[in-house]
Amino acid sequence: MEKVSFDLNAEVIALEDLKDKVSKVDKLVAVVQAVLLPAFVLDWVLGLHRIHPDDILTLIFTSGSTGKPKGVMLTHANISHNVEAIRRAIGLTREDVVVGVLPFFHSFGYSVTMWGAMALGPAGIYHYNPLEARQIGKLAEKYGATVMLGTPTFLRGYLRKIEPEQFAKLDVVVVGAEKMPADLFEAFEKRFGIRPVEGYGTTELAPLVSVNIPPTRSVTHFHIDRLEGSVGRPVPGTAAKIVSPDDHSVELNAGEDGMLLISGPNVMLGYLGQEELTAQVIQDGWYVTGDIGHIDDLGFIHITGRQSRFSKIGGEMVPHIRIEEELATCLCEGDQDDQLRVCVTAVPDEKRGERLIVLHLPTEKNVDEMRASLSKAGLPNLFIPSNDSFFQVDEIPLLGTGKLDLKGARDLACCLTMATAEG
Repeated sequence: MEKVSFDLNAEVIALEDLKDKVSKVDKLVAVVQAVLLPAFVLDWVLGLHRIHPDDILTLIFTSGSTGKPKGVMLTHANISHNVEAIRRAIGLTREDVVVGVLPFFHSFGYSVTMWGAMALGPAGIYHYNPLEARQIGKLAEKYGATVMLGTPTFLRGYLRKIEPEQFAKLDVVVVGAEKMPADLFEAFEKRFGIRPVEGYGTTELAPLVSVNIPPTRSVTHFHIDRLEGSVGRPVPGTAAKIVSPDDHSVELNAGEDGMLLISGPNVMLGYLGQEELTAQVIQDGWYVTGDIGHIDDLGFIHITGRQSRFSKIGGEMVPHIRIEEELATCLCEGDQDDQLRVCVTAVPDEKRGERLIVLHLPTEKNVDEMRASLSKAGLPNLFIPSNDSFFQVDEIPLLGTGKLDLKGARDLACCLTMATAEG
């Protein structure tokens, strides 16, 4: 708060001030209660018997990457299921030290790095800004960090600013929130000696849905429990299916792309004050994720994009992420590979419905070279933006969580195309 310099119109209670109010008598009473009282008596003394699994534990707002943030009501059961899923998937123990860089207003940071650390016994070290790589490196080295959860955007920053010896004890790196580029797997493993694994989740699912099991935490030799390029299998107790994107009425076969639906104890109670919107996304107990993907024969989930990250051009669905991946490879220049350099979005178009727009950072490559790279990669002409659809920008719009700001990118693209038309 001091860094940002803002005044909050509310009573502010700083956690660091509370610790000074806990007296020796308070601590003695707590020890006596914890050691001597039976669990059922302690539940009654603390009032835990009045709490039900379906009671709301917290309210977390969606990232707002595609529009106005929504208040997600998560219950005790939602969070408990996620904590248990982490225990079974990652195998957190009291010997682990978790690096908590995801903010607590982010459901992954809230459920895993806070509640997971408190409930499962590992040590937790926290820093409020995941972009301050040097400080995170110092903390990881000082406390011997073994587990880190983050996003590909954050990992890019760590590549250049954190020394390998600072991550010497790092054993598990789980990434989510956005697609992990193939080159980032290689670069991170080359520098730190550990290969990240991908997971998947959404705020509405508290958030964990699936995860690849890190190699050092695998407990089976009988079947595959990680598959690079996928986001893993659903965690225990969670079910996933792929249905037709338009009406969700037909369940698709393995390998077929469609809308991903999730069911289980991790499905939110609903959106605060938005019953109609809740009914739209929770259908017969299944949460409609808005993500397009498929489930392979082995049960691994593959995300190919968000429904909002496709453009319907000439009657065909054009995936933005596919174009981004090829352009990112083309624009990889020297030591700039730690930056998010390109974003593909769309603006309305009278003739074709939508028009693809490319926002990119300054580069030595010209538009013809970028378009040629897409053609060389085998993309159809429909997937290749026109010459006048490439715009150089100072920075790619990102949210505080490190995710691409889809709404911000779309708004910026509209402003640039309108300015060009008027000019």
